[in-house]
Amino acid sequence: MDKGVIISGAGHAGLILWVLVGGFFQRPDDALAVPVTEVSLMSGSEFEALLANAPTAPAPEPAQTEIAAPAPSEPDPEPAPPPAPEQETRPEPAPPPPAPLPEPEPAPAVQPDPAPPAPEPEPAPPAPVAEDLPPVEAPLIAARPRPRPADRVAPTPTEAPPPEALPDPAPPTPAVTPDPSPEPQVVEEERPETAPEEAGTELATEANQPEPLAPAASARPRARPPQAAQPPVQTATPADPAPQPPAASSDAVADAVADAVAAAVGGAADPAPAAAAGPPMTAGEKDALRVAVQQCWNVGSLSSEALMVTVTVAVTVAQTGVPDAGSIRMIEFEGGSEGAARQAFEAARRAIIRCGANGFALPPEKYDQWRDIEMVFNPERMRIR
Repeated sequence: MDKGVIISGAGHAGLILWVLVGGFFQRPDDALAVPVTEVSLMSGSEFEALLANAPTAPAPEPAQTEIAAPAPSEPDPEPAPPPAPEQETRPEPAPPPPAPLPEPEPAPAVQPDPAPPAPEPEPAPPAPVAEDLPPVEAPLIAARPRPRPADRVAPTPTEAPPPEALPDPAPPTPAVTPDPSPEPQVVEEERPETAPEEAGTELATEANQPEPLAPAASARPRARPPQAAQPPVQTATPADPAPQPPAASSDAVADAVADAVAAAVGGAADPAPAAAAGPPMTAGEKDALRVAVQQCWNVGSLSSEALMVTVTVAVTVAQTGVPDAGSIRMIEFEGGSEGAARQAFEAARRAIIRCGANGFALPPEKYDQWRDIEMVFNPERMRIR
């Protein structure tokens, strides 16, 4: 609070307190008492009898220099008067009313101190005009980086040396000169600066190897069944005299030519499949197809034995991206019994049909590449061939 307000409030409070309780400590001066004497009417004989019975007056005292305030005289006891006729007595006058006390002065009205004027509010600064900013695209959330496995574990991981860096060579063997001097001089070869070997916090094992986006190797095409060799037809030939060497050599040449012609005819009968035209599918396109099929792949209904089976399923896809349900077939399976493999194949078949009902998002210019697709359904991971 302000110091002036405190002093003013204390002064006003003291004044009000003095007005309320100040009269108890000050009394007004009493007015001089007026002596009053009672008189009555009597006759002369009664007065003379009263004087005769009065005692002798004492000698007068010497005059005093100081005049004392007259004390109220007390009347002498009157002697018993003789019986007299009853007389009407006047009523005694009423004693004068006491002097009125001075009225206390009215307390001055306490005027509260005027409150200080409220400060005028400062004008609010104009609101800043928001600038039209271009929309900011949300950043793509990248996967959390994992430590790169290395063949050597060290407390401080180091990056792999560049290809041009040379590994630390083996310590060179000091060349000792054949001079039988008492202090042989050792000549050391200068070693070029080499980069430290790559080290990491995890040891490179098969468990932490990154999953390849594309298969490491494609399945080899099945070999054609070998054709049964036709047994040579033995024909009865007349016994010839001793064979002639020139004739035998000509028969061998004829047989070789016949075999070459037969091989050429056989190769033409079974032409090799034509290579797929167009650019190959990228790893991202294969991964997108794998994710699309995996969303509809329900492995919760499989038995524990079927979860251990890996099936390879082939399917033919139309140009619209819709798979042909009649072309879905199981090529091979690994692990488990045939019944478990059949159960895993049915789950894979339902996933392909359900997710491909509206067509897979595949590039139309690469139709020759994805017309025939092989998918490996593994409960641990899924691959697209």
